[in-house]
Amino acid sequence: MEAPEHTHKIDWTRLVLVGRGLAIGLITGLVVSAFRWIIGKILGGTIWVYQQIQTGHPWWLLLVIAGSILIPVLAGLLVKHQPQISGSGIPQVEAQLDDELSLRWWSILWQKFVGGILSIGPGLFLGREGPSIQLGAAVGQGFAETTGQTGTPRRIAIACGAAGGLSAAFNAPIAGTLFVLEEIYHNFSLLVWLASLASAVGANFIASVVFGLTPVLHLQYADSLPLNQYGHLLGLGLLLGVLGFAYQKTLLAMPRWYKRLIPLPRWLDGVVAFLVTILVGLWQPLWLGGGNAIILHFGQAAPVLGTMVILFIVRFALSMVAYGSGLPGGIFLPILSLGAVLGGIYALVMIDIGWLPRQYFINFVIFAMAGYFAGIGKAPFTAILLITEMVGSLIHLMPLAVVSLVAYLVVDVLGGAPIYTSLRDRLNLEPAAQGVTGRRAHIEIPVAEGSRLEDTAVRDFHWPKGALLVAIRRGEQELVPSGDTLIHAGDTLLIAVDANFRAKVKKELITLLKQPM
Repeated sequence: MEAPEHTHKIDWTRLVLVGRGLAIGLITGLVVSAFRWIIGKILGGTIWVYQQIQTGHPWWLLLVIAGSILIPVLAGLLVKHQPQISGSGIPQVEAQLDDELSLRWWSILWQKFVGGILSIGPGLFLGREGPSIQLGAAVGQGFAETTGQTGTPRRIAIACGAAGGLSAAFNAPIAGTLFVLEEIYHNFSLLVWLASLASAVGANFIASVVFGLTPVLHLQYADSLPLNQYGHLLGLGLLLGVLGFAYQKTLLAMPRWYKRLIPLPRWLDGVVAFLVTILVGLWQPLWLGGGNAIILHFGQAAPVLGTMVILFIVRFALSMVAYGSGLPGGIFLPILSLGAVLGGIYALVMIDIGWLPRQYFINFVIFAMAGYFAGIGKAPFTAILLITEMVGSLIHLMPLAVVSLVAYLVVDVLGGAPIYTSLRDRLNLEPAAQGVTGRRAHIEIPVAEGSRLEDTAVRDFHWPKGALLVAIRRGEQELVPSGDTLIHAGDTLLIAVDANFRAKVKKELITLLKQPM
């Protein structure tokens, strides 16, 4: 008898996920590219108007004042109607992925798009990147709901859209993917990674067609930092960490200060931000906006130290006023621009006292962007890759890593939390639905080295009520656990819960795993 022929069963799971991710990325690329293009045109027009005022055409000032009242009122009405479009949108996406916030994707998509343009285009010190992430997440949610995906596939679709949003905003597909995994999804699941990367690549392709292949912050410099200058990286990282912690505390205090000092309804606080920004526009119109033009200017000419200090104070204060108003707009690019200015200030001081050769000025501008974001966002891997992709060079990876690590540790020692997590904790979330639905949802929990679950038998861990461990992913294998199964570091646990209690059980699990052994 002939031996039976074994046929290989094709697993289409990953291919389908990548296909969905790519589709979401292409749609997100179109949406975010349009968002980015319109903002750029409006900002250019705003700067032109201020330049006309400076060159002897004061009647334009009447238009500026009228617009600075009407535009924030319109944007504020959108925020009043849909409060979850306020700010960057990243905390809302995080809460969405944890099932702590339920949003209608179309309402978010069009109102964030319009509100973001109204807030960022006229020159407020806000970034387009956070809103781009929320726009992408809304696209992903819309794709999932249109195609009938629920549960984990729906969450993966939202994560894909978020990765595509950042990728299209910065032309940075790798950093866009890693940011979602490190800061938003908090899980390096292979399936999420693959789908998000496909989305980021698709979105980046569309953005590259629209804006070209030149990196967003393409800065050229001739000399790599020699090892005998690496001591400066410690000093720079310390400076960035301390001022990053100050940034966190100030930003989180802004809504309270608005409430105490401004006698206006919350949705009208944007009027204050717009009127204050007029002063900067009349004085230095090229300083308006998220700050990428300022960073690129550093690559052309090193400014005077006094100017840099004033620039930092103005951008720090105005970015706080703008974000604290609650208008749609992010802090991503403003953080990078502040970091660039701080790097320039540090370098100029060291150059003036003869401790640093002048040719390394631009190096420190680049290093500080990564370090400041790593400290404030507490996402060092994203910071390193983001600046690498945005600048378009790999030769500075080591100093970027050193500065980012030092800044991260300084903020950590001072007690700073990731800024987006802190902002998420302040969201006005509706109480979770109560009662058993009968619909099953899943939680993925990675087991890290030193975790309370490491080398623990399934039966020996006190699982939260309603949680059922249904599978353990170990490498390429998926194991069905028994009570005697030992959990290893590197495993990913797949836990089934009722859909209404997913967020509650996940929070309980994370709390349990943080407790000392």
